[in-house]
Amino acid sequence: MSANHIRRRGRWPAFLSFVGIAVFFLNPATAHAGMPTVLLTDMARMRIQTISFFLLGLLLSSKLIQWIWNSLGKDFTQLPRLSYFKALGVVTMWGLLFVLVLTMIAGARELMTPGAWEKKGATYRLAEPPKETPPSTDDSTENARYTRLEGLRRSLWEYADTHHGQFPKDRNTPAIPAEKWRLPDVSGLRYLYVGGLEARKQKETPSMPLAYEPEYYDSGRLVLFTDGHIAQLQNGELDRTLRAEKP
Repeated sequence: MSANHIRRRGRWPAFLSFVGIAVFFLNPATAHAGMPTVLLTDMARMRIQTISFFLLGLLLSSKLIQWIWNSLGKDFTQLPRLSYFKALGVVTMWGLLFVLVLTMIAGARELMTPGAWEKKGATYRLAEPPKETPPSTDDSTENARYTRLEGLRRSLWEYADTHHGQFPKDRNTPAIPAEKWRLPDVSGLRYLYVGGLEARKQKETPSMPLAYEPEYYDSGRLVLFTDGHIAQLQNGELDRTLRAEKP
């Protein structure tokens, strides 16, 4: 039996094995309802995609480094030829070196700006600045605002009754305690006041803002008018009313 005949006979088992594998994969089994299906979670799938992307970048970068190095070897014969696995080792080593340098920079930056970075998972990110807590606008606060402004209204009208309908010229009058002019919270702010006005007694007289809250609460500003009623206005509406009041 010749050597060529033996080689031809030896190829048949390998060919039949290849055909069998191809038939196995091209003829999938029928799936039945209720069969268990193993799926990755969204987080695991994202991590695998990220690792695959960086692994592909590492392999392509190594091939690029090998090609550049061997291309330079054509002009500089002293350079040894670089294999792909050596190029892969060089790229990996430089990548680890850059990670070490960036970690040292991040550590130095944290030392220079303590508290500026916060840990999130395995990495760090810039800490968000603390948000200012706006004043509470719940029912209790709203009631306290109305109650305090109503108390100021009574004091102003008592003053006007004894001064021929004239309100105080400013907030420094000793007839009204300083506590009456303060908002019902810990801010220490005082009501804004328009002095030199008279109490409205006739319906023909236009009602004008007399005392009102500063721009502090998100829900608007309570305004006391010269006819005694209290209304809640937004900043723009109050500004237009005050401009119309000026001669």
